[in-house]
Amino acid sequence: MSLYPLFADLRGRPALVVGGGEVAQRKIVRLLGAGAAVTVVSPHLHPSLVELVRAGKVAHQEAEFRPELLDGQWLAIAATANHGVNRAVALAAQARRILVNVVDDAQLSSFHVPAVIDRAPVQIAISTAGAAPMLARVLRERIEALLDQSVGALARLLDRYRLRIRERHPDVAARRRFYSQAITGPVAALLRRARPADAEAELQGALVLGQSEQPGSVALVGAGPGDPGLLTLHALRALNEADVILHDRLVDARILDLARRDAQFIDVGKRAGAHATNQDRIHELLLAYARSGKRVVRLKGGDPFVFGRGGEEIEFLREQAIAYEVVPGITAATACAAYAGIPLTHRDHAQSVRFVTAHCRDSLDALDWPALAADRQTLAVYMGIGEVETVSDRLIAHGRDRATPFALIENGSRPEQRIVTGVLAELVERARRYAVTSPAMLIIGDVAALAERLHWFGAAPLGSGADSSMPVDGEFATAQSCA
Repeated sequence: MSLYPLFADLRGRPALVVGGGEVAQRKIVRLLGAGAAVTVVSPHLHPSLVELVRAGKVAHQEAEFRPELLDGQWLAIAATANHGVNRAVALAAQARRILVNVVDDAQLSSFHVPAVIDRAPVQIAISTAGAAPMLARVLRERIEALLDQSVGALARLLDRYRLRIRERHPDVAARRRFYSQAITGPVAALLRRARPADAEAELQGALVLGQSEQPGSVALVGAGPGDPGLLTLHALRALNEADVILHDRLVDARILDLARRDAQFIDVGKRAGAHATNQDRIHELLLAYARSGKRVVRLKGGDPFVFGRGGEEIEFLREQAIAYEVVPGITAATACAAYAGIPLTHRDHAQSVRFVTAHCRDSLDALDWPALAADRQTLAVYMGIGEVETVSDRLIAHGRDRATPFALIENGSRPEQRIVTGVLAELVERARRYAVTSPAMLIIGDVAALAERLHWFGAAPLGSGADSSMPVDGEFATAQSCA
């Protein structure tokens, strides 16, 4: 069945809802949101509807449905649990040429209520003509993920300037180019950053100066630890708008698959023992692409502001007058611990958590080992698999109990996730026995022992009683240098 899509202006126009239950209540709320003058017909009302009637927002006919109640209505909704009543409403409405929707009955309906994405005044409606409402809801959820909340503010701003834009650009093609730049350029970016006054000033300036080359920008985006489901909506939006994506080695390929298909992908990952691209070169690439008018995404595993050098990159961009934004990601410590069933803090075991990096020997030497060795806290050690011996020795030397539990989480949140557990005294031996490699997060503290019974994702932890016949690698992944 092919339906004719439309958006109805119901402000001040009468609409009748037959039924007083929860389903009717949901329909009434939507009608009120559109400004309709709603009358509900039912002997009994849901408590929330009673409140709407008492507040004067809804008129109530405390009676059974009668066809004459439809006189003067613009549309009707039948939302009772009685098929006979719903059918009577549908037939009476059709006889009066009034649009009617019968909940969960496509055959009796002359209009269907779609799944709606609301960024007022922007609305996107999805309908399957009643064939598969759940499919419409799933599609709505997917599209929701692509639309930033600032879309509505952008539409309102453009509406206020519509006449001025038309006067400035009477030629249709020029006007389209102006709108395209406003929708995808700095105006929209400033609204996403909650700076409406600056966005309006940018729009005014574009109207005065006329069309100009669109400036580029950089978004520092956190990709999380691997599972694409942990991406934020802002991250997904940035990936779908990017012209160029500079990504780290540890960004999961499934996340790259979510990006805009025609984007340019550049691997700038740093690898153990060698640098594919050093930080200065990354700065050069960011600057070159942004100055050429590209929308650049610097995609980092985890969170760009947690051992991700994001601060250095935005300092550089600011010095070069390049527009930037930061999209946080779920950092590896919280994600890997959660996927291993390890709470980083726990009322009985750990009142604080410390994030530290064992990225290289210099970073290890700079750590406050006496403070790190204190009990009743959790240590989350990033990039530490190449320095587990140093970490273990220094903690024990500064008083940390040799029996303190640890958990090594390799490929956290990914299908190939492995968890190796034990106590601090055997950390080096167990890391070697199970050939743990990067990426791996090291969790040290009493909470690490909870992985044995609280794990829920992937294979069970390789605990103290695990198979000891695993091959011995003999080497840990080499730590990266500090360059």
